[in-house]
Amino acid sequence: MSVDLTEGTAKEKHIRAKKMMLWFGIVSLIMGFAGWTSAYIVSSKRKDWLDNIELPQAFYISTAIIIVSSLTYILAKRAVKKDQQKQATQWLGITLLLGITFIGLQFFGFSQMIGSGYYFTGPTSNIKMSYIFLIAAVHILHVVAGLISLSVVLVQQVRRKYTPENLLGLELGATFWHFLDLLWVYLIVFMLFV
Repeated sequence: MSVDLTEGTAKEKHIRAKKMMLWFGIVSLIMGFAGWTSAYIVSSKRKDWLDNIELPQAFYISTAIIIVSSLTYILAKRAVKKDQQKQATQWLGITLLLGITFIGLQFFGFSQMIGSGYYFTGPTSNIKMSYIFLIAAVHILHVVAGLISLSVVLVQQVRRKYTPENLLGLELGATFWHFLDLLWVYLIVFMLFV
């Protein structure tokens, strides 16, 4: 059974268009990170590749933080669906704080790598650590975009824009945030085992 995407009310078409634009963006991000992780795999065959490097402890803690932030975003959405506006606002605020904490821990992870003598570039750098710096830094940039989106969602929530019948902005923001969460979990597992 096929569905005609041109059918429906103007509101339904608007919702489908927004969701489709988000998914196009997510797919393009997946392609970008697939390229970097593919280059990482190809480069791992080099003679100067270091196999015994441990990822910084801060990366593991930040992984737990971003997973919890996805859970708090889910709780915010559930609260809006139950018309518990105050709780939804609180959960979104907690999600924002967790996202900021994630970025802080990522930078602390960079300082741990530098403290261990690994740099992004220069005479003491190596290709594996350069990839780890690059992949983590590019992900941080996308988390910043996610924080901007989350801030907009939070402001709209404070203005009572979201209701059980009107969740589009909240849903779009949550989808992007969950994507960033899953992407980081994939990246940390990838860097740990490849």
